[in-house]
Amino acid sequence: MPLLLNEDDVRAVLPMADLIETMRGALAAYSSGRTQQPLRTVLELGQQRAFFGIMPASLDESRAVGTKLVTVFPSNRDRGLPSHLATIVLLDPETGALDALMDGRYITEARTAAVSAVSVDVLALPDAGTLALIGSGVQARSHLEAIACVRRLTDVRIWSPDESHRAAFAREAQHVHPNVRAVGSAREAVDGADLIVTATSATSPVLVSDWVRDSAHVCAVGACRPTHRELDSALIARSRLFVDSTIGALAEAGDIVLAIGERAIAADHIAGEIGSVVSGTVQGRQQPRQVTVFKSLGMAVEDVAAAHLVCTRARARGVGTMLAV
Repeated sequence: MPLLLNEDDVRAVLPMADLIETMRGALAAYSSGRTQQPLRTVLELGQQRAFFGIMPASLDESRAVGTKLVTVFPSNRDRGLPSHLATIVLLDPETGALDALMDGRYITEARTAAVSAVSVDVLALPDAGTLALIGSGVQARSHLEAIACVRRLTDVRIWSPDESHRAAFAREAQHVHPNVRAVGSAREAVDGADLIVTATSATSPVLVSDWVRDSAHVCAVGACRPTHRELDSALIARSRLFVDSTIGALAEAGDIVLAIGERAIAADHIAGEIGSVVSGTVQGRQQPRQVTVFKSLGMAVEDVAAAHLVCTRARARGVGTMLAV
C-alpha cells in the first residue's frame, strides 16, 4: 500500500549525518552514469514569475524512481508560508505504481545543505573552522547544522540585509553552535573566513572576489536561474570551480552562465562535478591557498535518494499513514 508522509514524519527519520552519507553516494552515482536524470522542466507562473519545477530521476543501485514537484513563490513570505514548497512521489520500480507520497519541503532544505557539507568535506582545508553565512533563512540554518557535521567550527558569522533577521538567527542558532554572531556587513562576515555559504534570493552579486581569502571554500546555493547570481565573475574566474551537474550548471546557474557571457571564463573552467571528486576521478583542491567554489543547483537524484531513505526507514519504523487506493 502507498505510504503518506508529512513533514514531521520526514524529519523523524532523516538525521543530517545520515543524509550527508546518502548524498555522498547519490552524487558519485550521478557523476559515474549510474542514474537517469533529465534537465528539470520549469514553468513561470503569474505576474510574480513564480517557479514551478518538475524533477524526475531514477537510481540504478537503490532502484529508486520518483519525481519532485517544487514551487518557489516569493510572495508566500507575506502570507506566513515558506517560499519553497515541494512534494515528492516515489514509484514502485517493478510496476510503476505509487509507492509513497511525501512532503518535500524539508528534504529540499536538508539535502541542499547535506550536499554542501559533502563539498566542504572533500574540498575545504581539514582545519577550516571559521564559517560565514550570507543569508539568514532556512538554508542558512540547515547549512550550519550540516557543515558542523564535517568540520569543527570555532567561529560563525551571519549577515543578511535585515538586521532583525540576522539577530534572530544568531539567537536561535545558539543550540547548534555557541559561537554564532551577527555582523554588520557581508564583507565583515567573510573577512578571513575559511568557509563561506551564500544562501540568498539575490539576483546580483552579494560576494565579491576581493573579500575572499586565499584558501577559502565557497558554497553558492542561491541563484538557481540563468539570469541570477550571488558571486561576481572575478571570484568565479579565480576559483577552482565545481558543480553538482555540468549540464545543469551550463543551462541554469547564473553565476556561471553570466561569467561565460562576460568572457570571464569559458565552459571548461568547470573543474568537474562534486560526485567525481567523491569517487576520486577528478582532483579536488590542488594546493592549500587555492579558492574552491561549489555551485549547487540541486538535482532530482538527490531528492529521490533522500526520499527513498525516508520511505525505507518510515516503513521499518511504522511512521506515516498507509493509503487505501
